[in-house]
Amino acid sequence: SLMKPYCSATIRRLSSASIPAEPTASSLLAAQSWRGRMLKRGGDIVFSLLVLGLGSPLFLLLAVLVKLSSRGSVFYCQRRIGRGYKGFGCLKFRTMRRDADRVLAAMLEADPKLRAEFERDHKLKRDPRITPLGKFLRRSSLDELPQFINVLLGNMSVVGPRPHLVEHNHKFAVGEQRYHYRSFVKPGITGLAQVNGCRGEVSCEEDLRRRVFWDLKYVESWSLGMDLGLIMRTVKVVFHPPETAY
Repeated sequence: SLMKPYCSATIRRLSSASIPAEPTASSLLAAQSWRGRMLKRGGDIVFSLLVLGLGSPLFLLLAVLVKLSSRGSVFYCQRRIGRGYKGFGCLKFRTMRRDADRVLAAMLEADPKLRAEFERDHKLKRDPRITPLGKFLRRSSLDELPQFINVLLGNMSVVGPRPHLVEHNHKFAVGEQRYHYRSFVKPGITGLAQVNGCRGEVSCEEDLRRRVFWDLKYVESWSLGMDLGLIMRTVKVVFHPPETAY
């Protein structure tokens, strides 16, 4: 189609460009015109309705499989940080067993290494709380399909910096002084950082700097063509997830 070359050109231009080492709040906000925000919001609503409508058979199938695979609710609502540091309930298909909190407490009490890993990352790479179906959903990112409901509610956008846990948000803000600039836009289901390999755990300061770099580049350089290009690139990442995705 005519749109695909245009989207690819937008991404190539973005990748070859660079942002200032210390972008100012005014320069980032200047990239977000009222007309641009309205256009993005309209695109979010249309795209989310299409995904939820056309993908309703898959959505319902996954909901049934989650319910049948283990006891507990179909959805899991986790508090995340959105635009302007406002908290919201981020929806996902449930991927853990119902007694996950009890299991986690017992594990951390018995294993100091696991406790150190969880205190550092707030998650475990080999987590016995995750159901077999949950492992597949996480690896494929299908557990995040309910977030299109968040988009319709206005908590999120289809494309934008990924929303982080409250604990991670405080930790990352201390480690990277430009981190708070991410809060100038709504968080997204996918983003420029994710399609450039920044997905999964943040294991070192360099990982955090790379994510912030791509997130700020998105905030400063947003366009409709860019969003469409990132959506198409996300499909490839879903089918070929990086090793850090778990």
